[in-house]
Amino acid sequence: MDFDLFVIGGGSAGVRCARISAGHGARVGVAEERFWGGTCVNVGCVPKKLLVQAGEYGAWADDAAGFGWTIKKGPHDWAKLIAAKDKEITRLEGIYRRLLNGAGATVFDARAVFLDPHTLDVGGKIVTAEKIVIATGGHPERPNIPGAELGIISDDAFFLKTMPKTVAIVGSGFIAVEFAGIFQALGAETHLIYRQPLPLRGFDQDIRESLADALGSNGIVLHPGTSPEKLEADGDSRILTYGGGQTLRADLVFFATGRRPSTSGIGLDKAGVTVNAGGAVIVDDQLRTAQPHIYAMGDVTDRVNLTPVATAEGHALADTLFGKRPRGVSLRNIPAAVFSTPPCATVGLSEEEAAAQGPVDVYVTKFTPMRHTLTGRARKTMMKLVVDQATQKVVGAHMVGEDSPEIMQGLAIAVVMGATKADFDRTIGIHPTAAEEFVTLRTMTRTAGVAKAAE
Repeated sequence: MDFDLFVIGGGSAGVRCARISAGHGARVGVAEERFWGGTCVNVGCVPKKLLVQAGEYGAWADDAAGFGWTIKKGPHDWAKLIAAKDKEITRLEGIYRRLLNGAGATVFDARAVFLDPHTLDVGGKIVTAEKIVIATGGHPERPNIPGAELGIISDDAFFLKTMPKTVAIVGSGFIAVEFAGIFQALGAETHLIYRQPLPLRGFDQDIRESLADALGSNGIVLHPGTSPEKLEADGDSRILTYGGGQTLRADLVFFATGRRPSTSGIGLDKAGVTVNAGGAVIVDDQLRTAQPHIYAMGDVTDRVNLTPVATAEGHALADTLFGKRPRGVSLRNIPAAVFSTPPCATVGLSEEEAAAQGPVDVYVTKFTPMRHTLTGRARKTMMKLVVDQATQKVVGAHMVGEDSPEIMQGLAIAVVMGATKADFDRTIGIHPTAAEEFVTLRTMTRTAGVAKAAE
């Protein structure tokens, strides 16, 4: 056949799998129809964090007065920010392409479609491969309401020509709360409309409550327990009807209401690959699809949709297939961060998940960070440990507050290793930091899961 391995998709999972496989000596082809680096590099994690950081500079300028600085803020130049972001993303996309070429992979700037389980049409060229990887990622979806086409989705947000004065964001997941912080920090009146009582469904309850308080303190107008009903245009304005007939006029309506695996139109039926009701490719614990020589990884499987997970899966599969080092990727205790304002970070089980398995000791602290005792900004940091009562292992760590993603990465090592509360307690803190609170939590806040154990 033409290739030992053909990878469909040039995002985090696909590029890593293709590059490492080629490094092991395999004949590798890889196709990407849109942009190298995938969602994360182009319309996801990387440009989003740059926009978050842009907002932080404005807040720091405001806060500087508390430290004796007089800083006069001029108007924010949105066009300059987007141009700088575009330049950096172009640089990163070029790096991904060079990595593949340097490893010896054959690169196709084209769409790849299955013709049969071993044959692909790649931009009009027919190629065959012994093994094939599906790593096509996912894409944002609009809600099924009248006028949904009048709003934007996350892909569009990175290319707006001008900064809107009023924004209505529909949703309360990662993307919604992150962009709410971005737009508010850059000067827009920002509304967040979501059907849950609290943002970030699936996260620990204390994270959800703390973030809702923080968003409100930042000046974001929250509309919990409401869903969008229709969207209409009135000249350049948009009128969103939501929550049983309420209306909101905005310059921009941003739908952050979910993503869907990108599996349509690539011939999966001809390959004999099955998907679930949501369109995600079904895989086993070795990333194999219904066809044992066809694999899938990353967001297209809709399991844990995080860039480092996709990258790890790509590397592990390459080592397994061509590196003579079979290994997998555990989906337990995966750390994650939400780059909201302030950010959230977590690893392990939420209190609710842990309590469903048995009794747990819960330690929670909330405090004003040292910086804000001088700035006067109404912002609290929340830190939390969830400890299995029987083993005293720390099974969950959660934080809302500045630097929480940086702090949580280190804590994740301890949680993955199975550290106990005593291990945390005997660790000397670094003073004065927020992080030291995690090793000085001595007073238990509550226990949970006792009723479950009694059952």
